[in-house]
Amino acid sequence: MPGSVTDPNRRSVRLRAPVPRGHRARAAGVVGAAAALLLPLALAGPSATAEQREDDALQRQFAEAAERYRVPQSVLLGVSYLQSRWDSHEGAPSVSGGYGPMHLTDARTALADSSQPKHADDEDARGDTARPLRTEDAETDRAMDTASGEVPARLRTLGQAARLTGLAPEALRDSTEANVRGGAALLASVQKRLGRPLSADPADWYDAVAAYPGGSGEAAATAFADDVYDVIREGERRTTDSGQRVTLEPSPSVRAAGREESAAAQDDGPVECPRSVSCEWIPAPYEEYENDQGQLDYGNHDKARRPASQKIDYIVVHDVEGSYEGALNLVQDPEYVSWQYTLRASDGHIAQHVPLKDVAWHAGNWYVNSKSVGLEHEGFLTDPDAWYTEAMYRSSARLVRYLAAKYDIPLDRQHILGHDNVPGVTAASIPGMHTDPGPYWDWQHYFTLLGAPFGKEAGKDSRMVTIRPDYDGNRPVYTGCDSAGEPCPSHGSGAVRLHTAPDADAPLVKDIGLRPGGGESTTGVNDTGARASTGQRYAVADRAGEWTAIWYLGEKAWFHNPRKAPTAVPAKGRLVTPKEGRTEIPVYGRAYPEAEAYPQGVPVQKLSPLPYTVKEGQLYAAGPKARGEYLYATTFDPEGENFTVVRGGLTYYQIQLGHRVAFVKADDVRVVSSSS
Repeated sequence: MPGSVTDPNRRSVRLRAPVPRGHRARAAGVVGAAAALLLPLALAGPSATAEQREDDALQRQFAEAAERYRVPQSVLLGVSYLQSRWDSHEGAPSVSGGYGPMHLTDARTALADSSQPKHADDEDARGDTARPLRTEDAETDRAMDTASGEVPARLRTLGQAARLTGLAPEALRDSTEANVRGGAALLASVQKRLGRPLSADPADWYDAVAAYPGGSGEAAATAFADDVYDVIREGERRTTDSGQRVTLEPSPSVRAAGREESAAAQDDGPVECPRSVSCEWIPAPYEEYENDQGQLDYGNHDKARRPASQKIDYIVVHDVEGSYEGALNLVQDPEYVSWQYTLRASDGHIAQHVPLKDVAWHAGNWYVNSKSVGLEHEGFLTDPDAWYTEAMYRSSARLVRYLAAKYDIPLDRQHILGHDNVPGVTAASIPGMHTDPGPYWDWQHYFTLLGAPFGKEAGKDSRMVTIRPDYDGNRPVYTGCDSAGEPCPSHGSGAVRLHTAPDADAPLVKDIGLRPGGGESTTGVNDTGARASTGQRYAVADRAGEWTAIWYLGEKAWFHNPRKAPTAVPAKGRLVTPKEGRTEIPVYGRAYPEAEAYPQGVPVQKLSPLPYTVKEGQLYAAGPKARGEYLYATTFDPEGENFTVVRGGLTYYQIQLGHRVAFVKADDVRVVSSSS
């Protein structure tokens, strides 16, 4: 019964069985039975009229649930905003198995066969040709098994909501009306269990809010509640993914006990986190072991003394392609990959694994690894409805602000990279580079939380633009989320598609590195060959009516940029172009020193050009300028003393070459202003 008048946000009620990710099945023949399960909602709700499809229906559902369970409406709205920003995601679960605006979790249903790790056993997450790649004869299952064993309380709140409300689990998953009611019932139940009155004062509900994600621990609960009360004080309003307009009016006088945000690190053991987040230490093992060839090897990171040994210039945003528990299994494998932090979706809780002074193996590019911090977020890039929660976005933004302040890292897309923006180190490595966090990561919202939103910086004639589509309204068709070639569900996106001419029917621009044989770029959700992302800056190559062309991978790339609904805004900054007399110059995936700079005992790392070039007359947005640098660390070194940092005389500019960044030698280019 699509478009049920009882719940305008519900497409239909579906009985779900666990299915593998990429093969989400729609159960057939259950609509009639499922409709019967929603009978209590139909009886309790307003009369079945077309008026229920008004865009304030969800607001009414929050009001009715708050009244029914005697929960302050601002508290209910605040909790929901932190979980989902009030979106319903058409009844699809998050990576944590959370459903609907209240993120009621049912992990066994949603994730039993979905937590597959993104890291393959034959990949080189380290990205350093000086150290032989470790391979395994057999694959190792490092994913969380949600089909057996004990599931954490935070991943099974939907069952509790079903018991409290008497509503069927299917209804709580698929109906926003039922889902909101279930969330209100959970909050009221916790308030009663704590011996607190069902007060009309939002300030009296702090402890119940803290327990809402499922009792994930005192620090995580407190951080979540602090964020909810920030939202209550500041207020929010937005249009949801189903077109519902929801408003939480600001209540600046509401106060509840909680921690104040601080740039200072926590004192809980070795963790390096701001005090405004919940953070624990789950170390990645640094161990020596015997490999399959009977030789001593080590993993899963390298000791260093950053920032004294090397400056930290980058923060790399990843998604796990699986669950939080699966990520912890991965990072605790002594023979495998590592990163500094993992962030949990349900409440924004953070686990740190590698000290910031040391170098984790996460980006697939050794130059970037040696100068970066890696953040893995619970989620799937290929499933737009395995969504990132507001709690995780906010926690991540606080962590990034702390790291940026600590290491003097600018808050821009030249320094805050997605894994999909990291270049391959050689031509051969380009096709295997990762594509997370993908086109559904909301960079504009993320940078707004960072306090550095993207906006217009220059006049309309500037020679540089910042990509900035409206996330919710920008819905390019992607394929391959569930199966190859099949369209993904319509979803907001922070990316724009690039064509060879100012025409939506023109072919997409080609990426000769991604497809050395000259194959065409596609609309695949993992295909970065013809894609520009929010916050990235490019040099303008041409304009024609409502279309703008940028220099991209050595060619003109066109995207639709209408004046009334722009997908890019004028920017200002530095551009680089080949020096006079150079018809084209090489580009590199790493900024390594010249051969003469390497001391005896350190193998020279070849300057290996990528298959792209920058041609005469083309311009590219310039990022940081850096001296060539290489970290040589290939042996087990528990004391952190047996490594060498090689620095040479060569300097490089980082440029926005395509979807990924690249490097050009400073001696090959001249720098010009975007306004000249």
